[in-house]
Amino acid sequence: MKQPLLPASPGRRDFLCAGGALVVGLSLGGCVTQQTRSPAGATAPTLRQPRPGPPPAAQVDSWLAIHPDNSATLYMGFAELGQGTTTSLLQIAAEELDLGMDQIRAAPLDTHLSPNQGGTYSSASIQRGRPQITAAAAEARRALLAMAAIQLKAPVEKLVVERGVVHVTGKRRPAVSYGELIGGQQFELAISGTAPTKASSAYRLVGHREPRADLAGKIDGQHTYIQQLRLPGMLHGRVIRPRGQSAYGAGARIVSMDESRLAGIPGARLVRRGDFLGVVAAREWDAVRAAQAVAVEWETPPALPTSAGLHAHMRAAATVDNVVLERGDARKAAENETGELPIITVVQRGHGPYQAHAPFAPNCALADIRSGASLVICSSQDVYAARRSIAALLSLPPEQLRVQYAEGSGTYGHSCYDDVAQAAALLSQLAGAPVRLQFMRWDEHGWDTYGPPHVGEARITAGMDGLITAYEYHGWQHNWSQVDTTTQLAGVTAAAEWPPVAVQGVNPLACGGMYHIPNLSLVNHRLPGLDYLRAAWLRSPLDLAFCFVSEQAIDQLAVRLNLDPVDFRRRNIRDPRWMGVLEAVTKAARWDDPRPAPAAASETLRRGRGAGLGTHLASYGAAVADIEVNMRTGQVRLLHLYGALDAGLVVNPLTVERQIEGQLVQTASRMLLEEVQFDSARVTSLDWQSYPVLRMDACPAITPVIVQRLDERSTGAGEETMAAAAAAIANAFFDATGRRMERFPFTPERVLATLQAAPAAPGA
Repeated sequence: MKQPLLPASPGRRDFLCAGGALVVGLSLGGCVTQQTRSPAGATAPTLRQPRPGPPPAAQVDSWLAIHPDNSATLYMGFAELGQGTTTSLLQIAAEELDLGMDQIRAAPLDTHLSPNQGGTYSSASIQRGRPQITAAAAEARRALLAMAAIQLKAPVEKLVVERGVVHVTGKRRPAVSYGELIGGQQFELAISGTAPTKASSAYRLVGHREPRADLAGKIDGQHTYIQQLRLPGMLHGRVIRPRGQSAYGAGARIVSMDESRLAGIPGARLVRRGDFLGVVAAREWDAVRAAQAVAVEWETPPALPTSAGLHAHMRAAATVDNVVLERGDARKAAENETGELPIITVVQRGHGPYQAHAPFAPNCALADIRSGASLVICSSQDVYAARRSIAALLSLPPEQLRVQYAEGSGTYGHSCYDDVAQAAALLSQLAGAPVRLQFMRWDEHGWDTYGPPHVGEARITAGMDGLITAYEYHGWQHNWSQVDTTTQLAGVTAAAEWPPVAVQGVNPLACGGMYHIPNLSLVNHRLPGLDYLRAAWLRSPLDLAFCFVSEQAIDQLAVRLNLDPVDFRRRNIRDPRWMGVLEAVTKAARWDDPRPAPAAASETLRRGRGAGLGTHLASYGAAVADIEVNMRTGQVRLLHLYGALDAGLVVNPLTVERQIEGQLVQTASRMLLEEVQFDSARVTSLDWQSYPVLRMDACPAITPVIVQRLDERSTGAGEETMAAAAAAIANAFFDATGRRMERFPFTPERVLATLQAAPAAPGA
């Protein structure tokens, strides 16, 4: 394996002096420089003193560097998680500056040098970043054209720019490049917000398919992931914990330990702070052996409800209830007190499990904690938040800690990246040396911050005219866990002192928000307490579960009313953008074409088709699923998934198509296979056997569809078709079998139990 060194980056001023570049930009919160990777054996430069705070957001010079060779560097505060956002942000800057994509690059993410745009989550990097980068680049372009007008002796309105070269309309000569105009000086210019930006009709890059800037190196194996990075003089580390977490509030308390077997492992050392326990060694395999050689007796944890009893436990628990949204009177409308029109009411219940992030390689981080200037390299989706939490753990001033981002091998949501960064930093501080820490598979699977479980119940009423009159949704779930395991075990805060947790409640957009419903009530039943597993956001947080329940109820009504499920949805949609994605996906799937008669009940294999709508935050998603159910074995096979997405202005359709494909494949895996298992003591899903994911030979055909809206603001494109696909799969199962699934994943055992149960009423 190649082992490149990752030294600290030079400061922004040093970077500019070395290259003679002008920094131009819009500040999101910090400055970024190019990280250089030296050959193996090279010596990393001494860490520089951190510069306090991010660069000012209102200054052009925080965002772009224009170099003498007429190329540019974009400074951004968002991490590249493998979704291609970096390419799209480069397109935005290049578009406003009239540069080619081969003339602009992205600087690495670094708290000392990068703007603080907040965390890379909620699929909002383009939504939040596009206005900022557009404004900065437009301001820079206006200033550059003003300079060029003086040099070319022509009014600004007569100037045109091609690939960063300015000339007078109709004359190729004389001309002057951006690199020549800057002359190594900074703009020192505030972003006014008044600089003219391009009309969408003039776009050359934005809205067009561009190959991802990071993809070539990943295909040919030259890309360096965090697991491959090394620091000079570093030790390898491993943490010691029970195999699998227990209740979130319990942690893992040490009763006794025996480290005598470490004596036979060269250079291995045990380090401890509170209940945080780890080992370091010069060789990685020695660290792995050392962690397993230490015999630890752990305190018996409080009982968990078990994965089998989880949903009953949630439903029976005392809850903190609140009405998320109320319009009209859903109960009265459902009771039909006036009796003016016959109505039909259906009820659909659903249960979603804990599900893991399960990145391909366990999370990894490197740390060099030293007096006055410390470095942590990690894959956190929010490097500034990571800096705050690590500094608090180590009792360091945040400005003395530098956090650099390095890409890991896949994650979508809050996996263990912050926990491993904290643990690496703590190991380095305790060991007095740089440390590289990589979790073992049982650490990653067993101590993940899982996507939380859900219990939902939808009660929906429609008149015989096919119009929905009342909608009521009740959801039971617990909040996101705010404290990482390392912090908890190190004794920084006791459970009673933990900060308020984020409330993850019923989502009005995913629960009926796509339909015109005069009477609607959404009620959240929050589960307090610490007797559940650690949980946080997972791609499309809880929305799979919401739409699994809600959209099955919508389908129930269509069946009871003897209406085509898509036609029923059409009758109840007034928003043209929801109608747009529904029409786009059903057209791609040829939904309205004549379908063959359903297979006879005696046939072993039954095929079905279903549709669904869903979203996460602000975009519009729709899906169609074609599935096959083996009535004898209970095996469900996905044949084809279609997904349509309206995310406003899609900067790079190629990237978003790949995002839709990834969403649909991941949804397939989560609906058919993924579920965290745990007994009354601990999590037992510790590997790929006990937590299986979809394999390549089971992957369905995928058709992505983009509904492009060039004059709308850009919104999230990384999660919005997942909930729709979950609903489509559930509705396709009913179409194939005439039975409704109330729990996912659709394991063969659950499918057979559903098929063998007494038949329900039509559509119920």
